[in-house]
Amino acid sequence: MIRLFHAYFPTRTLFLGISEACLVALAFVAATFARLGTTDASLMLSYEQGFLKIFILSVAFIVCMYYFDLYDSSILSRMREVFNRLLQVLGTVSIALACLYYVYPPLELGRGIFLTGLASVAVILLVWRRLFLAVTSLPQFAERVVIFGDGPLAESLMGELGARPELGIRVVGQLKSHENGNEILDVSSDEKPGAQFLNLIEPYRAERIVVAMNERRGNLPVEALLQLKSRGVRIQDGGEMYEAVTGKLSIESLRASWLLFSPGLEVTRPRLIYKRASSVIWSTVGLTLALPLMVLIALAIRLDSPGPAIFRQKRVGLRGDIFTLFKFRTMIDDVDQGENHRPAERTDSRFTRLGKLLRRTRIDELPQLFNILRGDMHFVGPRPFVPNQERECIERIPYYRQRWVVKPGATGWAQVNRGYCATIEDNKEKLAYDLFYIKNISIGLDLLILFRTIKILLLGRGSR
Repeated sequence: MIRLFHAYFPTRTLFLGISEACLVALAFVAATFARLGTTDASLMLSYEQGFLKIFILSVAFIVCMYYFDLYDSSILSRMREVFNRLLQVLGTVSIALACLYYVYPPLELGRGIFLTGLASVAVILLVWRRLFLAVTSLPQFAERVVIFGDGPLAESLMGELGARPELGIRVVGQLKSHENGNEILDVSSDEKPGAQFLNLIEPYRAERIVVAMNERRGNLPVEALLQLKSRGVRIQDGGEMYEAVTGKLSIESLRASWLLFSPGLEVTRPRLIYKRASSVIWSTVGLTLALPLMVLIALAIRLDSPGPAIFRQKRVGLRGDIFTLFKFRTMIDDVDQGENHRPAERTDSRFTRLGKLLRRTRIDELPQLFNILRGDMHFVGPRPFVPNQERECIERIPYYRQRWVVKPGATGWAQVNRGYCATIEDNKEKLAYDLFYIKNISIGLDLLILFRTIKILLLGRGSR
């Protein structure tokens, strides 16, 4: 795994993206030479911004491939799905570049070169994907990993690593710890526990040992692990690996001491200044651009159904303080009384005709720009919930109050990874993502979240 923007990305997936960007560029360079000949192609590439044009085209291809989930772990190994989505990418890139060339003709590559390169790219990427999948699925190219432990964290890691071959990690064994009555070391033997552990681990030829024990005190063979580390075996904490693989924290294995001493999870003054300054700047820009559209939407809501255009609702913010959230009204007025706010369903009878469209496109969220400007929220942060829902989550989910150490946001790490939440289990998983964000807050992570948010908005995912 490689850490970029304070988030983790599989090394093989990053290599796939970079290699495909290079292949797209080479395909269009080759198409240029095939179409124009050596002399004219060299002149075009060197003196007519040819390389810049091809670079822009390559970026457009990779962005569209990302937006169509062609680097998602659930899609990578399904070649039929890859083929279908690649066709969609070719069409989307063609339309996007046609619009760009219309607005700024000097960037146009040339119709003949573009069509030749487009056909070449389709063939090259399909062949490369199949070759990449064939090579990376070979067990000898995967890192051999042993999980040491048998608690919830160990089981979660086994499932995650088994379902994601693009990580290049192969779990070759699991050693159960001798807590909870699961003995792996023979205490009656004359052999020292450390030597016994080394004998047990040797047949696996492990390159990495992930320690995922619930209780380590008195159970961890420290000397044996240090000896393995000196031989080049990587020893990794299970929580650290779970965080890198999933992009969230393991709620089941969290301890108060970890929350207290872990790096991150604190609110520093520079971080507060950055969050507030960026929120004011972007909310001001957003309101300036969106205000005419917001006025038209407000008028349309009043004409569509009786009631106010703006829906006001109490939400829980920083340190548990209550604030009023603004949204465009998408439901029948006064359908929920008091604090009895039922989560929205996909087909909800409370929606107005216009409200369905507003929620599907997320336009109903635009008035939250006022909340961001006045300081109730940031652009990026944990999603604020209504007080009765927060009270229920506090009672049933450990460490839930930790969400309140930062201001809530209009979008967040949990929103781009988890989507809509309606049950306690949903909110428990969402907390795992929120804690990851709080631990890793940075400009890079915020930009990554905004980039993924645009993807969700364009594809209309996760709305209710």
